[in-house]
Amino acid sequence: MSSSAAQGGKEVKTGKSKLVPILIVLIVLLLAGGGGGGYFLYKRSSQPAVPVVPPPVFFALDPFTVNLATDPDSDGSDHYLHLGLTLKIGSADEEHKLTEYLPEIRSHILLLLSSKKPSDLATVAGKQKLSDELRTTIEKTFDHDSHAPKVSGVLLTDFVIQ
Repeated sequence: MSSSAAQGGKEVKTGKSKLVPILIVLIVLLLAGGGGGGYFLYKRSSQPAVPVVPPPVFFALDPFTVNLATDPDSDGSDHYLHLGLTLKIGSADEEHKLTEYLPEIRSHILLLLSSKKPSDLATVAGKQKLSDELRTTIEKTFDHDSHAPKVSGVLLTDFVIQ
């Protein structure tokens, strides 16, 4: 008798025939996993990149000491202002331009500061106004220059009225 007749007419599956469905399932899972991973990688890379903002550059000026204008409401005594300034600029390239014009910048700042009265600078609002006026004064130094440095802020680092 043949072996198939001995087992009741049913064919016995060999080891290779059992592996084929398992391999097909594994291949389908690998393809699905690769497709899903590729989708997420593509989705992540298709989003616009966040622009990297370079850190600001700070340019410190030597401190200023000036006589303030006489306040008509005061006792008539002289008042002095000791002021430290740091400029916030866009890039390190602009430092060179500021250094070239530093004597002119300092002169304009001294003239502005000496026109102030102690009462003008006593409040926070007065100090903020001074900071804005200083930035405008510095920018006016470069009115004739098309490659003027961009001063985005004037920081008051020392401030003493005596």
